[in-house]
Amino acid sequence: GWAAFSDKVGRRNTFILFTAGSIPLYLTAPWLVSQVVENNSTAALATFAASCTIAISFMGGTYALLPAYESDLFGSKHVGANHGRMLLASTAAAMAGPSALMALRERASRTAIDDLLTKADPSAFADRFRAPIEEASRLFEAKRLTLSSLLEVCPPGTPDPTPFLYDSTMHTMAGVMVAATAAHLLVRPVDPKFFEEQQEVARVAEAEAMEGKAVEAKAAPAVATPEPKSD
Repeated sequence: GWAAFSDKVGRRNTFILFTAGSIPLYLTAPWLVSQVVENNSTAALATFAASCTIAISFMGGTYALLPAYESDLFGSKHVGANHGRMLLASTAAAMAGPSALMALRERASRTAIDDLLTKADPSAFADRFRAPIEEASRLFEAKRLTLSSLLEVCPPGTPDPTPFLYDSTMHTMAGVMVAATAAHLLVRPVDPKFFEEQQEVARVAEAEAMEGKAVEAKAAPAVATPEPKSD
């Protein structure tokens, strides 16, 4: 798995692979889809499936290696707290990311519908939707007008834009990974001058242990010593 791979090539290099390697995966996805749709290319379909599998593997590998990588960068003493902060940022991204990507898809869908409206037959549109073509925006907002239904009133042979709705999303993802790669290249391990000396760490740990024993001794109930019986 990625753990064994990172042990050989280094966790930093593995994370560079995760970020930089995702860029061509997202950039080529729209082209692969077009090859499948337009040319029925089996090779493009297999490549698309493989690239999706690799992209998902990169995401899983990121979370699998993140605690160890944080330990490499910042030391192992506070890796729990550091990882908690990383997960907090990841949670924010998990909430904002899908919303942003769905907004891109919605905009692409609207653009595709506007393009199909220029090709649609107005009389056929009125018969199909019981409204003039000028009210297409209202019908779209009411979810009554969709790409598939609009294609019914377009000339035969009009290309279906549905497979290409995620093109802008994939290009945006590639741009995000470019920024992620640049940000990751700026990350450096903590300067050794900030490291805690091992002797100091051991001294503090010993003092804390002695203090804990003292607190336990004070909290323990006193045991009465029996007095000797007199004859």
